[in-house]
Amino acid sequence: MQQSKNTQGAIYMASAMAAFSCSDALSKSVISVMNAGEIMFLRGLFTTVLVYLLARRMGALRSWRTVLQPMILLRVICEALAAVTYITALGMMPIANASAILQAIPLAVTFGAAIFLKEPVGWRRWSAIVVGFIGVLIIIRPGPEGFTPAALLVVASMFITAARDLATRCVSKDVPSLTVTVCTAVSITIFGLLLIIPCGGWRPITVTPLTHIMLAAVMVLIGYQTAILAMRTGEISVVAPLRYLSLIFSALLGLVFFGETPDIWTGVGSTVVIASGLYTFYRESKRQLAQKVAQESEPRVPA
Repeated sequence: MQQSKNTQGAIYMASAMAAFSCSDALSKSVISVMNAGEIMFLRGLFTTVLVYLLARRMGALRSWRTVLQPMILLRVICEALAAVTYITALGMMPIANASAILQAIPLAVTFGAAIFLKEPVGWRRWSAIVVGFIGVLIIIRPGPEGFTPAALLVVASMFITAARDLATRCVSKDVPSLTVTVCTAVSITIFGLLLIIPCGGWRPITVTPLTHIMLAAVMVLIGYQTAILAMRTGEISVVAPLRYLSLIFSALLGLVFFGETPDIWTGVGSTVVIASGLYTFYRESKRQLAQKVAQESEPRVPA
């Protein structure tokens, strides 16, 4: 049963990474004519409208008393803080560097799941996590100039995002995923609005950038919903490493639409990170299968 849930969670997470990568690519296409706060606000606004209409149609809206559950509030706060720290860092460093640092999120999530949620993580998966972190270091290639305030902000964003995912796991099963998604979209919209002036003020918008933002909002909605489903369906230590798939999706989108070709070290590091994530999933699937076989093989005592 749990193996089936882990498989579903893995599919949800892969879908979420593809959707978020598409949203990032669409946002990147308009960054030259809109500031980061404006993008967050408009994308969040469209996402809020879409998810509200969907949640209302499906009867997934709940009273404010339900929404004000501690874990939902923690998730919303973490989402907003992660966005603020990440956006601030993006104004101080290349987006590729910031994105590479964020690939360490699954490491922090798996560690947190083992420590705080007591999920079982064997030495093989711990080893794979360590290897994956080495892969991230290969991508980043840190030097004396790597320890900058911007890099520290991204690291902070990474840990906050991990806390968000752990909070998602702890949200009551009685709360529909769409309700959580509504809260998330609203928080991002508000913080985006607050960031417009610090990021340079409002800029006039033409039809093409607005269309890209609307498409990005659809992708964000899909990403939010599938990511929440992933964290609530499978074990965190299984589904979280599949966030590494965003490296593949982002690289392909960058190559096709922006003509960006990753260098050899980025390719090597990405291969190491992805391989460690896939191995982690393989080990968990094998462990679940072994447990199932052992349970079925136990002799039954006649009544």
